[in-house]
Formats: sequence, structure tokens, C-alpha cells
Amino acid sequence: MRVLASVALLGLLPLASYGADGEYLARAGDCTACHTAPGGQFMAGGVPFDTPIGRIYSTNITPDKEHGIGAYSFEQFNRAMREGVAASGHALYPAMPYTSYARLSESDMRALYDYFMQQVPAQPVANRDSDIPWPLSMRWPLHVWRWMFHDDAPFEPAAGQSEAYNRGAYLVEGLGHCGACHTPRGWAMQEKAQNAASEQFLAGADLDGWWASNLREAHFSAEDLAQLLKTGRSAHYSVSGPMADVISHSTQYLTDEDRAAIGEYLVAIADQPVSQTANTASSREAGQAAAGTYASLCSVCHGREGEGVEFVVPALAGNPTVIAQDPNSLLQVLLNGTHSPRTEEQMGYAMPGYGWRMDDSQLAELANYLRGQWGNQAAAVSASQVAALRGQQRAH
Repeated sequence: MRVLASVALLGLLPLASYGADGEYLARAGDCTACHTAPGGQFMAGGVPFDTPIGRIYSTNITPDKEHGIGAYSFEQFNRAMREGVAASGHALYPAMPYTSYARLSESDMRALYDYFMQQVPAQPVANRDSDIPWPLSMRWPLHVWRWMFHDDAPFEPAAGQSEAYNRGAYLVEGLGHCGACHTPRGWAMQEKAQNAASEQFLAGADLDGWWASNLREAHFSAEDLAQLLKTGRSAHYSVSGPMADVISHSTQYLTDEDRAAIGEYLVAIADQPVSQTANTASSREAGQAAAGTYASLCSVCHGREGEGVEFVVPALAGNPTVIAQDPNSLLQVLLNGTHSPRTEEQMGYAMPGYGWRMDDSQLAELANYLRGQWGNQAAAVSASQVAALRGQQRAH
């Protein structure tokens, strides 16, 4: 229930030099997700981001000299990527994950610069002003934010770990900026941790009404994770929501070696047991009604015992989305449906949503049935939680 161009192959390179083709690195960093608006020009910006103080828009990062970054020297590009400071000197909003990009090696940073300056077509598309009202739109507080929360130290391989582990750490903590979605944020919207030294790193976070999974819980093998990053599916699970787009636009293009390295790293730091809490909220009658709903709507695909179909339909028994501490991703799927990523090796599959035919209580009962069956023991969901998520979607 979770759901361009050729790249230069990159194997596990010596840790002293993470060099690579710039296009490959741009895909690994999923630059297009934030800098290419739907229906817009490639890398010309305009993607909206809602923040607590208003909406901002990504910028044009094509080599256009007037509207893009064509006039940037490498030193200015490097400063923007590592420190979050534009060529003009104004601070960038930390929606730009420079807090992660600071980990990049100089050779990779130069390869990215060369790619954007020489291979990306220049687009004369003007940048869009933010919708943040004055005085909140003043940029100087962002310099204070950087001073308080940003560590621009480059990546250092961990002593005593394998080359693959360190390659995975370099990708996850740096260019892949996985913490931007999967790490909880503090009072100033800063990521609470930047690496695995803290248990809060990749410990799960709310993401626009979805739950970005806690990657510190031991759900998957390294092989499962590598397969999910390649096709969006493993034998028993699939991804959905924002992560489906990450796979479609980014991780499917990584080499097998890099995906395996990410898997090895994530498995190595998964030091928390899966959180399970007894589900006691559903009445016997509600449980029986939800069982009937499951039998009529869900079991034809997911199986009578929630076993799924290998590499096609995800299992529900032990499914990390189903039993997550935060049920939002499960509720999103039940409300609106989902689709798995479309990749070069895997066609996409879709599941319909049922928000149009079930009220909040019925959807909560079905969610509780799924979270309490086949050995699942996740905390109960209330109708008010479904209503809040439904209302949030209507507001958008």
C-alpha cells in the first residue's frame, strides 16, 4: 500500500575521491524535483514550498546569466551549495538542503558545477518572488539561523567501517539529503541531526500530511532497500507518496553499487526495534464491520491474510506504513489511493482511494483493522485524525 537521460556508471570509488559525472550527481541529488516545475522548463525553478511564514519558490539554476546561475564562479556556486549564501550575498532559505550538500567532496562539487554550466540548457525564466509578507521576508535572520544550526564540515569516512558503508553514508547524509524528509525538525524548522551519531537522524517526520518513515527501525534487509530504491518494490513492500517521485526521478538511476551501499549503511544504523503498541480502540462491532470492508475491497489484491503478492502487491502484515507510529501515510493511501513509481524496469501500479465512499469513522475503523491484524499491533487511529487529514487536503 505504499507506493530522461543516460547516466555515467559510477562504482564504489576510493573514499579519498568521490568523483563522478555531473549529470549522475544531479540525479542522485534529485535536483529536478525542486527546480523543475510541472510543465515548466528544465531546472528553471518555480516549484512552490509552503513554510510556516509563507510560500517560497525554487529558483532558476540554469546557466542563464540574468535569471539563473550563469554568472556564478565556481567559488560562488560552492558557497551557495555549502553555506546557503547566494552570489549576491543574501542567505538562501534552508528549504535548499545546503546543510546536507556541505558534505560533498570538492571533486563532486566541481563536477556538478561543470554540469550546470555546460550541459543544462540556459532558460531565460525570471525567478518568482516569495509570498512571505514583510517584515518576515527579510533575509538577515537566515544568517542567524545558519550560525545557530548549520555545520559546514565536509564528510569524513567512519574509521573501522567498510568502503560500502562509508559510500552509503556519503550519499545518505550528503547529496541524497535523506534527512531533509526523514529527520524530525526542531522549533526553528532545523533538522535535529545531520548524521547517525544522533538517534534522531532519520527517525521519521511529518511531510505534508505523509509520514516519512523512521529509517532507524529494522524493517528491511540491505537487499530489500536496494530493490526499493531501484523499482519502488521489494518482494513484500512498495513505496508511495513523495518517495515514489524520488525513485522515479532519482534513485532508479543510481548504480547497483551505490544502491547497495545505501542499503548497507541504513541497515547498519537501524538500531531501534519496531515500535508496537496494542490496538484497543475498535469495538468488536466496528472490527467486524471493518473485516467485511477488508474482505470486499482489499483482500482480492492484498490476500485474505494480508500476505500480498510478491513484487506486485505489498503485504500488509508487518508493513512499516501500516504499523508506523504516525498513521498519516496509511490514511493518505486509504483516502486518496496511491501509485507505485514508474521506472525503466517496473511499470507503475495504482490503488484507488476510498475517501469518497467512506466517512471518517469507517476509514478509521478500516485503518485500525489493518493495524491490529496478522500480528500487527499498532496504536489505534481515531475518526478525528482522519477528519483532520481530510480537512488539510481540502485547504490545499
